[in-house]
Amino acid sequence: MTYVQGFLAPVKTARKAEYAEIAEKSWALFQEYGAIGCCEGWGTDVPDGEVTSFPLAVRKEADETVVFSWILWPDKATADACVATMESDPRWEEAMPNASEVFSLKRMIFGGFEPLIER
Repeated sequence: MTYVQGFLAPVKTARKAEYAEIAEKSWALFQEYGAIGCCEGWGTDVPDGEVTSFPLAVRKEADETVVFSWILWPDKATADACVATMESDPRWEEAMPNASEVFSLKRMIFGGFEPLIER
C-alpha cells in the first residue's frame, strides 16, 4: 500500500517563483529516494476560519499564501529512509539554500498518512 506525506506551509506570496524552484529541486531528490508522485498546491481559495482553518493552522501572515502539498511513496519505509537522508545528504541544503526566507519551516505542518481509500 502507498504512503502519503502531507504538508501545509505559509509561503511569502511575493516569492512564489522561488518556492516553485525549491520544490522542483527538492522533487528531484525525493524522486531519487523513491517518491512516486507529488503535488504542490498554491492556495487560491483558502478562507480564514473562526475556530480553525488552513491559514489559522500555519498562522498565516498578511504577506503569505498557504501551500498544500503532498508526496506519494510506495510505502512508509521508503519515506522514512528518505527523511533519514535529510541530515546526511548535502544536496538537500543545496536544493533549499534560502528556504527559511521563502517559507516558514517553524510554522509548517506535516504528517504521514496511510491511504484509507485510493483510486
